[in-house]
Amino acid sequence: MDTTQLLKGVLDLAVLAVLREEDGYGYDILRRLREAGLEEVGDASVYGTLRRLFAAGLLTTYVVPSESGPHRKYYSLNAAGRDQLTRSGKLWRSFATTMDTLLDDRGMAA
Repeated sequence: MDTTQLLKGVLDLAVLAVLREEDGYGYDILRRLREAGLEEVGDASVYGTLRRLFAAGLLTTYVVPSESGPHRKYYSLNAAGRDQLTRSGKLWRSFATTMDTLLDDRGMAA
């Protein structure tokens, strides 16, 4: 199975989860996703996801000046984003449980 196809379906949820505890700018969010185990996530995918989540009203942004380069646009979860994270997290857990059950029933569990 191609990991990139799985990522397309869960990248919104992964980005929201990364922003749950701490705001971040684009490259920082990408780094945190990769450190969490999503090594194959692409730069363009993360930046596109951030723009889409912002346009959907799930994130707020603010700019922080930088003395060593361009200003950084930070993203943070707002109330709508936290609600979406809760809803999507429940849906993901239910789906993952179903898949685990299907795989266990067929002797394919890890």
